[in-house]
Amino acid sequence: MIQDKKFHIFRADNMAKLAEADIMTMVPPTKGIEEMMACVDAGLPDGTASQVIFSGFGLSLVRVWFKKHFPLPLHSHDADCVYYIIAGGVKLGTEELGPGDGFFIPAGVPYTYRPGAQGVELIEVRNSARFDYRERSTAAFWKKALKTVQENHSDWVQPAAR
Repeated sequence: MIQDKKFHIFRADNMAKLAEADIMTMVPPTKGIEEMMACVDAGLPDGTASQVIFSGFGLSLVRVWFKKHFPLPLHSHDADCVYYIIAGGVKLGTEELGPGDGFFIPAGVPYTYRPGAQGVELIEVRNSARFDYRERSTAAFWKKALKTVQENHSDWVQPAAR
């Protein structure tokens, strides 16, 4: 995280993975933990990748990829967030969103979306340099998610076509 207020350049080669950047605090779930861990063990982390582009001065900018059909859990954050879709698409409620579209989620509001058949690449801009992740899914969600992980894992681990 950048602390001093002076001109900064950030480069793709120096971006940390979100899990390694220490800007997101994970709040442990209170329900469905066994089912969630089964999804993790089955390869859930292989369906996503993220990089912290910038964090400092009261904001964060993160680039996220969710591979096709990734089962994104219902969750919330303690910071407002604007999402901008670069590639692929999502279904958010009844809305289909694609490249150039975006959406805003206020702090504390539980949400989820479904990446489409091509997955989704998006930018997350938050009004905080640090934020939390609060898992809000049920055991029933995780049981269904396990099937989705098992059905898609072999595609998730394949190298991306160029």
